[in-house]
Amino acid sequence: MKSNDNNPMLEPRFAEIATFMRAPLAESLDNLDIALVGVPTDLGVTNRPGARHGPREIRNASSLMRTSNLAMGINPYELCRIADVGDVRFSNHFDLEKQVKDIESYYRQLSAAGVLPVTAGGDHSITYPIFKALAADAPIGMVHIDAHTDTWGEIWGSKFHHGAPFRLAVEEGLLDPKRTIQIGIRGGQNFMDGIEFSQSSGMRVVFIEEFAERGVSAIIEEARRVVGDGPTYISFDVDGLDPVYAPGTGTPEIGGITTLEAQQLLRGLRGLNLIGGDVVEVAPPFDPSGNTALVGASLMFDILCLVADSLSTRKGLAPA
Repeated sequence: MKSNDNNPMLEPRFAEIATFMRAPLAESLDNLDIALVGVPTDLGVTNRPGARHGPREIRNASSLMRTSNLAMGINPYELCRIADVGDVRFSNHFDLEKQVKDIESYYRQLSAAGVLPVTAGGDHSITYPIFKALAADAPIGMVHIDAHTDTWGEIWGSKFHHGAPFRLAVEEGLLDPKRTIQIGIRGGQNFMDGIEFSQSSGMRVVFIEEFAERGVSAIIEEARRVVGDGPTYISFDVDGLDPVYAPGTGTPEIGGITTLEAQQLLRGLRGLNLIGGDVVEVAPPFDPSGNTALVGASLMFDILCLVADSLSTRKGLAPA
């Protein structure tokens, strides 16, 4: 017999199976509002691999999360039924196009069951097939925190890579560019195609210089104005942070957002019509201290709180 009514959150944090946030591990989508999902692939990276190990290390680090978010006054587990549903299973671990289909198929099951996803990647290419499931009926808006716009075209014969998910999503009518804001963009460029696509399609691009000059509060207001009250997704690439806070990522860019600014930015999105979110590009092989996984887990918890609060408000859910 187990103690504490079989509740893993009441056991020591070094004990039990490592699930996201120490949430229950679910074997089905029945009686579930929000699914915590891992997508362990980095076939879409253009240089340094390693993000395939992200979900496992984020799970480990997330044992340090607690049940209540003091800054927002939210206990997501009192608002919604939440569980770790495991990782997306791939039919082929060497074929990126097949993995795109596998991810889409998995998230279509979540959508059909009315379950909202909060995801740990994996590289950023995973967000495109997630959108193919979530935005199958109508385009969605997005708050995107990143060093890069991820709106480039084909590279090395493939359009499915971590620099392209949002170009693909716009071209397929999944993402409304006029309800999309990209925050923290910076770094050198070999070509301007991605930035030009973002701007010409109508996305609001906030370069890091504007972020630093105007401050977090002003950018929060800008984000809220851009996405409005329509269905919105949060996508957070950890390379949006300065690498002093998140060195374990494939394409680090110095001069980025601090972890405190990132938390303030996310928490300022409370009240939006949120339908899911992800944290991507945590690459443990480049994370010697484990700090990037902790940062990823902490951001994922904030996103979970925002999604739970939004869903419970929309549906009037009783405490779980």
